Amino acid sequence: MSQGKRMKQVKEPKRKMTREEIEAKKKKIKRRFFIFVALIVLVIAGFIASDYIILDQNEKTNLVINNSNITSNMKHDVLIEDDIIYVSKEDMQNFFDRYIYLDEANNQIITTYDKKIATIGFEGNMLTINGSNKKIYANAKKEGETIYLPISEMKDVYGIEIENIKDSKVVTIDSTDREQRKAMVSKDAAVKGSTGFIAKTIDRVTKGAYVIVVSKTDDGWTKIRTPNGKVGFVKNDVIVNEVKIRDNMVEEPQIEGKVNMFWDFYSQYAKAPTRTEKIEGVNVVSPSFFYITSKAQFKDNVGEAGKAYIEWAHNNGYKVWAMVSNSYESDMMEITSKIMNNYKYRQALIENIVDVCVKYKLDGINIDFENMKKEDKDMFSRFIIELTPRMKEIGLVTSVDVTAPDGGDTWSLCFDRNVIGHVADYIVFMAYDQNGTGSKTAGTTAGYDWTVANLKKFIKTDEVKSEKIILGIPFYTRLWTENSDGKLTSCIVNMKDINKVIPNNAKKQWLDDVKQNYVEYQEKGATKKMWIEDLDSIKAKVSLVNEYELGGVSAWAKDREDTSVWSVIANELK
Repeated sequence: MSQGKRMKQVKEPKRKMTREEIEAKKKKIKRRFFIFVALIVLVIAGFIASDYIILDQNEKTNLVINNSNITSNMKHDVLIEDDIIYVSKEDMQNFFDRYIYLDEANNQIITTYDKKIATIGFEGNMLTINGSNKKIYANAKKEGETIYLPISEMKDVYGIEIENIKDSKVVTIDSTDREQRKAMVSKDAAVKGSTGFIAKTIDRVTKGAYVIVVSKTDDGWTKIRTPNGKVGFVKNDVIVNEVKIRDNMVEEPQIEGKVNMFWDFYSQYAKAPTRTEKIEGVNVVSPSFFYITSKAQFKDNVGEAGKAYIEWAHNNGYKVWAMVSNSYESDMMEITSKIMNNYKYRQALIENIVDVCVKYKLDGINIDFENMKKEDKDMFSRFIIELTPRMKEIGLVTSVDVTAPDGGDTWSLCFDRNVIGHVADYIVFMAYDQNGTGSKTAGTTAGYDWTVANLKKFIKTDEVKSEKIILGIPFYTRLWTENSDGKLTSCIVNMKDINKVIPNNAKKQWLDDVKQNYVEYQEKGATKKMWIEDLDSIKAKVSLVNEYELGGVSAWAKDREDTSVWSVIANELK
C-alpha cells in the first residue's frame, strides 16, 4: 500500500462546538422535552374528557351473575330467542350446579340447587320441581353438540331474579338469598372500569338514577352496577341514600357444637328398644327404622315402639336421624344396583323417605348403604345428590355412612367420598373393622394410627371439609383364636363384656401406636389375642375430633358400651 493511500485513512479531528452552538442545542432539547410533555398531557386530558364518551360497547350479550361479569369465563355464548334466555349445560355446571346431569334413559336434564331438584326435557314444555310439575314456555334444546337450558324459565329452581337489558346487551342474574343494596345517584357521573388514574369509562349514570351498590374501596370509590348492567366504579360522593333491600339468608345449623351420636340398631324383624334414661352428652340418635327389602320395597319398621322412641329422644333434647339401610338380605347388591341406576326408582325411594320423615317428625336421615358394586359409585352419589335438596326443603339433615378409603371394591371403592362429603350435611367415617372376619392375621378392630391415616385421606386426598366428618367409633372388639393347626378365627366381644371374657390373670400391655391395651394368653392349646376397646382407647380416638376439627363422633352401637364411656366422650368433645 502506498503512502498516499495510507494518508487517506486518517480521520479529520472533531471540531469543538462553540458556546453559542452548545446553548442552541440545549434550547432545542428543551423544546422537544416540553413538546413531549405536552403530548402526554393531551393524552391524559383525552382520557379525562372520555367522561363524555362511552368506550365499552358489548359486541355480544354479557352475563352478570351476582354483580360479577363472567362472560369471559363462559364456554358458550348466551342465547336469547323469543325473550327466552338460554345458558349452556357446561356453563350451568360451572356457575350453578356442579352435578347437573343428562339422564339419557329418560331424555331429560336433572339439576339440583340448594333445596330444589328439577327435571326438564327436550319437549313438552314441562318443568318438574321437587316432584311437582310446572308448565313453562320452553324446553332444553341442543345446538350441535351443546345442550342449552332456558334459565329464564328456571328461576324457581335456582332462586334467582333475571333481567335482559336489551339496549346494553347485558343479562343480569341475582340470587334472592344474597344481600342487595341500592342507592341514588347524586349527580351525573362517569362509571370507570377501575379506580386507576387512567381508567376507561364503561357507562354513565345520571342524577336521580338508582344503582346496585356492590362494595366500597379504601380509597374513596364505590363499586356499583348501573341500570345498564355495567359493573364499575364511581367516587363515593356520587352515591347517596344507600339502603339494604335484601339480607343474606343464613341457615342456622341443627346441632350447636360437635355431634355426639350413637346408632341404635335393632333387626328389621324386631321392635324399637325401650329407652327411658338420659345419656350424658348425647345430642343425636340414629335408630334403624327403615330398610330396603330384597323385593326392592321400602320398609317402615317404626311402629308404636318406634313412636315411643322418638318421643323419648325429643323429650331429652336429642335429634333423631333415622337410619335407612339396604338391609342384610340376600341379593341386596343387585337390588341396590337396580334402584341406583334408574332415576324413577331413585325418586320413588326419595319420596318414601320424605314421607316417613314428615309422618314421624324426624330431624334427619342417616343413609347406611353397604355392599354395593364399585361400578355403581357414581349412581349412589347421584342418589345422595338428589336426596339432599329434598331433605333441606323440609329442614332435615342428611348424613351418609362410608368406610375407610382403601379396601375392597364392594366395601370401600363403591363410595365417592369427595362428592358425598360435598353434598351431604355430614359424611360418617365408620372407623372400624380394620381387621375383620376376612382378615388372614389377627389385629385391632380400630387402631388409632390407622384411624388417623384414613382421616388424613378424607381431608387431604378426598378433599372433604373436616367439619363435615363424623368419626364412627366401635363399642366392640374381636377375640382372635390362633389354633395349633394354623387356623384363625375370631368373634365379636362387646366393650361391656370384655372383662368377662379375658381371664383375670391376663396381663394387659399398652400399645402406643394403636392406643389400645393388648392381651395374649393360652387357652385349650390355642393362642388368644385381643386389642381391647376400653375407656382409654375411646378417649384417644375421640380426641381426634378436636385435633382435626371434625364435625363430631358416632358410636356403633348402643347397649354394647361400658356406661362410663359417655362421660369420657362428653368431656373429650368439650
